[in-house]
Amino acid sequence: MRQRRIAGTPVEVTELGFGGAAIGNLYQAVDDDDAVAAVDAAWDRGIRFFDTAPYYGLGMSERRLGRALRGRPRDEFVVSSKVGRLLVPNARPTGQGVDVFDVPDGVRPERDYSRDGVLRSIEATLERTGLDRLDVVFVHDPDDHWPQAADEAMPALAELRDQGVVGAIGAGMNQSAMLARFLRETAADVAMLAGRYTLLEQDALDDVLPAAVEHGKSVIAVGVFNSGLLARERPGPDAKYNYADAPPQVVARATRIAEVCEKHGTTLPAAAIAFPFGHPAVVNVTLGVRTPDEVARNTDLHVGDVPAGLWKQLRAEGLLRADAPVPSA
Repeated sequence: MRQRRIAGTPVEVTELGFGGAAIGNLYQAVDDDDAVAAVDAAWDRGIRFFDTAPYYGLGMSERRLGRALRGRPRDEFVVSSKVGRLLVPNARPTGQGVDVFDVPDGVRPERDYSRDGVLRSIEATLERTGLDRLDVVFVHDPDDHWPQAADEAMPALAELRDQGVVGAIGAGMNQSAMLARFLRETAADVAMLAGRYTLLEQDALDDVLPAAVEHGKSVIAVGVFNSGLLARERPGPDAKYNYADAPPQVVARATRIAEVCEKHGTTLPAAAIAFPFGHPAVVNVTLGVRTPDEVARNTDLHVGDVPAGLWKQLRAEGLLRADAPVPSA
């Protein structure tokens, strides 16, 4: 699988990445062995970039990823994790799941974007994964914590990067406006943009993507299926969008895009994976998977051809912004 370099850093990532939220029991439980099998399948398909976070399953994703990668040549893969949520003992466990994860609530996530919190979070991640280092570290979802994230977390990460402890640093969020500020105003090398640059949404063309080009930085696109709406050849009645039930008008738009894809001999999920790569700042698309079959499907879609005529018709019908760069044939 082709690799691309995160601009201004020594870190190279495969074009497709393995998103570790699903193996942290996102929405539903996954067996330990099945989670490891998914990582193994990704490795066999050439994926060498693996993304996780303490928040994903309250440490479960990190532990499972570490188990799956144990024994593999460390210089042959890239791992990213995140800071901003420390896992602390839960004084009042209920036995219920935590947020969107089907896991016991013996610990709970606590926001902390301080320098000390960053260092403690990385140390805990290394312990859970069993890795000797992290290659990329993102500040995770600092939407309501800009001052501390920008003034404490990012400088702490920049020190670690400058010391060679980590290879690249950045921020990961579900919004693009603040990510643009991170690229413009902090030492961040890369933005992990979740769900805001997809076949359905291109508002990131107004902020984070031009900021990346202007400052010589990179973007990793995640959530390109918009929580599942674009993951099937035709959106189903139970389709999710932004982690909730998809509104009828959004389903109708996605369905029309799917019809155009079919006309051009491709599929909605194939086009969804291909689209972000048209922008010069995008170096990777990371997809959340929970099974080997999903890995196989996604990698097959990635290497398939998406005809240039598709993008032309989507623009003509107003289904894609006219200024959105598209992949070459």
